[in-house]
Amino acid sequence: MVTKVVDQLKEFGETRRGWLGVRIQDVTEDVAEAMGLETVAGALVTDVPDGPAKDAGMEAGDVITNFGGEDIADTRELVRIVGNSGVGETVRVIVLRGGQTQTLRVTLGRREEAISADASDETDETPSEEAPTEKTVLGLTLSEMTGELRDELGLDAGASGLVVTGVLADSQAAAKGLEAGDVITEAGQQRLETIADLEDRVAEARDGGRQSILLLVRRGGDPRFVALPVEE
Repeated sequence: MVTKVVDQLKEFGETRRGWLGVRIQDVTEDVAEAMGLETVAGALVTDVPDGPAKDAGMEAGDVITNFGGEDIADTRELVRIVGNSGVGETVRVIVLRGGQTQTLRVTLGRREEAISADASDETDETPSEEAPTEKTVLGLTLSEMTGELRDELGLDAGASGLVVTGVLADSQAAAKGLEAGDVITEAGQQRLETIADLEDRVAEARDGGRQSILLLVRRGGDPRFVALPVEE
């Protein structure tokens, strides 16, 4: 790695590291069970902002299992391999999506040129005076999204999902680190708009013999997947 960096400094006067453009997390045993994966390996994509991966068709919920011919064990390995890849290089990336293997071809960008911009859209939306629907599911007290909640959490006008307003202290949700202010946007890799949507996804997981369900949780704009048990 040092030799490669030195060579780049000699040739370009700066470093040039590959950039895939995804947010990722490790695949844990509970996440693998919730997704129906056979092995606990790969890098789970939690978000795909504008960049090389999005241009290639990668989606949140994809599990990257192979990059450029190298099997991916975890996120650390993927970051290392991508960083050592050439800028502008087109790489074959194998992902698991909905239980099926797909091959994408990604043309890597340059990490040093990747800019993270926080776009905050102002809105003059009038907060709803109607009390939001609220219910406790899987140890989480949840509220359906309203204009007032969007304003309180600093979310975009089009933000959707279920807002966590409370967490039972002795629940698995608390053990997994969920807290008030989190926004759950997906369950079972399907978008959520209402609490009934979540209850339907939980019922489907139970009927399908799953021990847990995969939730996409956003906190301060940062997404992560959390697997929660679905036992009654």
